[in-house]
Amino acid sequence: MPSLVLESKLFGEMFGSAAMRALFGDAALVQRYLDVEAALARVQSRLGLIPAEAGAAITAVAQVERVEWEPLARKTTLVGYPIKPLVDQLAGWAEEGLGRYAHWGATTQDIMDTADVLQIRDALALVEADLEAIAGSLAGLAERHAETPMAGRTHLQHALPITFGYKAATWLAGIDRHRRRLAELKPRVLVGQFAGAAGTLASLGGRGLEVQDALMAELGLGRPDMTWHTVRDGFAETTGFLALVAGSLGKIGFDIMLLMQSEVGEVFEPFVSGRGSSSTMPQKRNPIASELMLAAAKLAREQHSAMLDALVQDHERATGQWQVEWQALPGAFMAASAGLAAARETLAGLEVRPEAMRRTLEASGGLIVAEAVMMGLAPALGRGLAHDLVYDCCRRALEEDLPFLEALAAEPRIAEAASREELAALVEPANYLGVAPEMVRRLLAARD
Repeated sequence: MPSLVLESKLFGEMFGSAAMRALFGDAALVQRYLDVEAALARVQSRLGLIPAEAGAAITAVAQVERVEWEPLARKTTLVGYPIKPLVDQLAGWAEEGLGRYAHWGATTQDIMDTADVLQIRDALALVEADLEAIAGSLAGLAERHAETPMAGRTHLQHALPITFGYKAATWLAGIDRHRRRLAELKPRVLVGQFAGAAGTLASLGGRGLEVQDALMAELGLGRPDMTWHTVRDGFAETTGFLALVAGSLGKIGFDIMLLMQSEVGEVFEPFVSGRGSSSTMPQKRNPIASELMLAAAKLAREQHSAMLDALVQDHERATGQWQVEWQALPGAFMAASAGLAAARETLAGLEVRPEAMRRTLEASGGLIVAEAVMMGLAPALGRGLAHDLVYDCCRRALEEDLPFLEALAAEPRIAEAASREELAALVEPANYLGVAPEMVRRLLAARD
């Protein structure tokens, strides 16, 4: 086996889920080619275009277990595509010479494109299940921690207090949007291809559209509005969707990695003995799953980039761009599945440390709620003066290593405007969460 991560015995499971890897394996792909050929033969038999018994005979033998792989691979390299050598084998399997009616009126790309769509349908079902599980975990985190205060951060600096439930809810909102995108995408993407050599179905005379409609119904796919041999926006939309999903998961993984830093320790990936350990530093608990989520985002983006490039195709059959899809499409699904698997496991068992979040909030001595103090003093002092006085107190607290409350109380104009008890309430982070808990509950209620 090569050491390319998708094919590696060492790394393969990290960069593509087992279910997705099986779905895009050679045997699964070739079986779908055979499924399309068999479905075509059945509908053409029913329509009287080929002998009535041909459809059943071809269907009975259209099994990947019959494939002779060495000649198929050799002739695929020679021809450039696998369908002709595969149909040659299929023709010899059917009894009484009925196999010669396989592939009637079809072209190679019809079979390969439709097989790809069948793969995409099954692959999107796996993605959908993962997204639903991830959304469920995030909804649970958001609900449980709707009022668990933590430091909000902008530009990696303390900004204002938020809640961990609020953070989880922002992640959840993105995942829910992806679930809606997936539902909207399916009717546009799960559309088969049957159009013949130049896309006009000329070989079937006036019955081409009749066969096309019957074939799509047989396979449970949508009917194409027009031939899409060289108009590949559906596949590009699919890889774009996968890149968006992987990117959202990469953001979640990035946040988790930052929150797992030794100086922070506010959340941790689920503990598994030996996972994320170091060969030389026994204390380490590295964010391995989150790192994979981030890596998957970068890999999925690159596959989508390739698919976008492959969109620009010439006339009625592409000269090279189509082959790009053979790597980009499964590559995007593999990368996305890696991120989804890592996120699903991580979020289902994420360890949340409210006490560490509290320590972080207190680390600045109350400076994280300087805005709260300013706004609390503004009615008495005016916003401009309140800003300037609080700004000076922040500088003094930092320079003299004073608790923020002490710096505020020592400023005569502030002390005159607010009592120490009032100032203490203003510098309490849990008192300045805005409507974060309400935002979480509104999101959760809208999902029910």
